[in-house]
Amino acid sequence: MKKQQSQTYEPVDASPVKSFFVSMLTRDISLEEAILDLLDNCVDGILRSAPSEDDKKPYQDYRAELTFNGDSFTITDNCGGIPWKLHDYAFRMGRPKERPDESPGSVGVYGIGMKRAMFKMGRHCLVSTQNGKERYEVEIDPGWIADEEQWAIPVKEATKTKKKDGTTIVIGELYPEIASRFSEELESFKADLERMIAAHYAFIINKGFEVLVNGSVVRPRPTKLVFSKGGKGTHGIKPYIFKTTTPEGVSVFVAVGFARPMPTQEEIEGEKEETRYSSVEAGWTILCNDRAVLYCDRTELTGWGEAGVPRYHNQFIAISGVVEFRCDDARKLPMTTTKRGIESSSRLYLQIKNKMREGMRIFIDYTNKWKGSTEESKKHIEGEVAIPFNEVKIASKKLVFRSTKRTIPSGEQYRPNLPLPKKIESNQRRISFVRDEGKVKRVAQYLYDDVEADPS
Repeated sequence: MKKQQSQTYEPVDASPVKSFFVSMLTRDISLEEAILDLLDNCVDGILRSAPSEDDKKPYQDYRAELTFNGDSFTITDNCGGIPWKLHDYAFRMGRPKERPDESPGSVGVYGIGMKRAMFKMGRHCLVSTQNGKERYEVEIDPGWIADEEQWAIPVKEATKTKKKDGTTIVIGELYPEIASRFSEELESFKADLERMIAAHYAFIINKGFEVLVNGSVVRPRPTKLVFSKGGKGTHGIKPYIFKTTTPEGVSVFVAVGFARPMPTQEEIEGEKEETRYSSVEAGWTILCNDRAVLYCDRTELTGWGEAGVPRYHNQFIAISGVVEFRCDDARKLPMTTTKRGIESSSRLYLQIKNKMREGMRIFIDYTNKWKGSTEESKKHIEGEVAIPFNEVKIASKKLVFRSTKRTIPSGEQYRPNLPLPKKIESNQRRISFVRDEGKVKRVAQYLYDDVEADPS
């Protein structure tokens, strides 16, 4: 019998397709989020440049300026630049295995932020950076994007010297939909972007970082909590606080309390803008290495409406909370790949959410007990100062914490001794006693002519 000849097969080509990367990387991220990725890189540059040791203003004197119109987008910063030793990581698609450790406090994990942002907006990108004596430029043009065989990007020495080390990125040949948002929709887009920066970078801006959008300085919107200066044993308004460090090296700080006095119904529904209370600043803000990945959330994601905590209602409009996760290794933080969301299935986050709900219940109970006496309850908060979260952390060092070794996760917590309304004494009293059944029936027969009458 003739033996069948075996078939010879060529190796399968599994090399990546450049156009796939360029299109797919940008599909699941909004334009605003892509721009925030570039700001993340600025902050990472500050961290590499050794920020100030000042607890309140570690990012002082650092800035990033965004300018855009229908023709181009530019971001320029003085945040230290990209060292040449990191160029391979900065411009490759993804994070190489041999990549040096990221600076403590960074949120860079996958190595796609800057590239994704550039490809989201246009087809021509010029990156010019300076770090000490190293000054170089990298240019990505439409020809490079179209060439599936060529992955190397030309690099040349930068001709201009910057006053301070930093990076400038210019993106041209904008895609039509991007050019439209930067021109016809300019004012609304600028307002939306400023609002996102004010929220997501509130804590970094509040620590000294300056961000300008088309010449306008962005004002931060940090969460503030009332922190009474009353001494030990007083019924001052202070937040509930829990803090811990996990075996994996993630430090967690939870604070929840009142951001302002409890409002009356008239203030919630009032027609006057200056007295109307808004829900905008209520709820939970979650920070990962200083970046707000979730801002003023009032859903089940942050514990509202589950495990004994009621759904958010305007009655709780004065309650705000902040959770801070910090870790030198950003991969251990419970944030999504876009860095603008929380990984709700994270084991660490689920454990911390228990503490978030525990703290919420304290202030929800307080509002319930003072319901109907709002004006009186306000007296305990009015005159007190609401301070930003970073100052809450500093002020909390003077508090007496209790160890919570039996809970998961274990850590230390402070439960505030909040003032309660006076009990209203009733004029009525209950009398209850027991007697022999025969005697009860004799009384029933005498009073009601019925021995089976109800003893009560």
